[in-house]
Amino acid sequence: MARAIAASARVRGTTSPNPPVGCVVLDAAGELVGEGATRPPGQAHAEVVALARAGERARGGTAVVTLEPCSHQGRTPPCTDALLRAGVARVVHAVADPNPKAAGGAQVLRAAGVVVESGLRAEEVALGPLRAWLHFARTGRPHVTWKYAATLDGRTAAEDGTSRWISSAESRAEVHGLRTAIDAIVVGTGTVLADNPRLTARGEGVTRQPLRVVVGESDLPPGSHVLDDEAETVHVRTHDPDEVLAELARRGAVDVLLEGGPTLAGAFVRAGRVDRVLAYVAPKLLGAGPPALRDAGVSTVTDAVELVVEQVGMCGPDVRVSATIAATTSEG
Repeated sequence: MARAIAASARVRGTTSPNPPVGCVVLDAAGELVGEGATRPPGQAHAEVVALARAGERARGGTAVVTLEPCSHQGRTPPCTDALLRAGVARVVHAVADPNPKAAGGAQVLRAAGVVVESGLRAEEVALGPLRAWLHFARTGRPHVTWKYAATLDGRTAAEDGTSRWISSAESRAEVHGLRTAIDAIVVGTGTVLADNPRLTARGEGVTRQPLRVVVGESDLPPGSHVLDDEAETVHVRTHDPDEVLAELARRGAVDVLLEGGPTLAGAFVRAGRVDRVLAYVAPKLLGAGPPALRDAGVSTVTDAVELVVEQVGMCGPDVRVSATIAATTSEG
């Protein structure tokens, strides 16, 4: 399963709106004979890729998959059919498919005499490459990670507006790596006007760019970097987070990185549309300047948005904190 999870992670960002699934095939003796991951939409799913590499050696063997094999005909045939044709005797998957159109693969396989086991390293898979897709399948909304960098006293820029660089070179490099694996980056028109960001993934070996999304009614001035041809940009002329997410869902975006300023972040938090917070906290003090978050709909401490910290680590000199929004505030 560890190999299947790694295969899933390698294709994150290339499969949406399909899930980035990984699969490993073992022969009857338990030897690795095939490995694969989901290809871009309309192409083969992970099981089909791995089985093709295994060939006849898959017969009587085991398929280890991060997600329950699908049992429906979409743009590609059901993966359950491929597994049965290959003669696989056992299927082990981490998490059940929450999509009602595709669920039921385990039942189909069991009915055909295949041994099916579920739940192996399920939490690791659910919090890993499949996190955003599982959220999308359950809610119909893209998964939103609000990413920001701030000083230890919570400032995202100095009082004079300067913000380069709050975070370290190591943190910035990590964020560029994250951008290569997500579907869309969202900012407000205020950020474009103030900072003229490129919103692209940069670094050695970058082969894909996320969709750039600018939210707000103001026109974008000529010369804005987001209007260049480095990546596609869509301007969503609204301030309503649900309208933004509906447009992104229509475009097949599942995994979204919110990088806007404090006002846009506040609007998403207030609407209950932030699912995860990723903060890079720099060991610096400014004492004045804009905060990371404004107008989040909290007027008293009892209304505070509850977070569950899932990971704390270092990125260069910065502290990286990953936290999820409590289910009571994000599932509405």
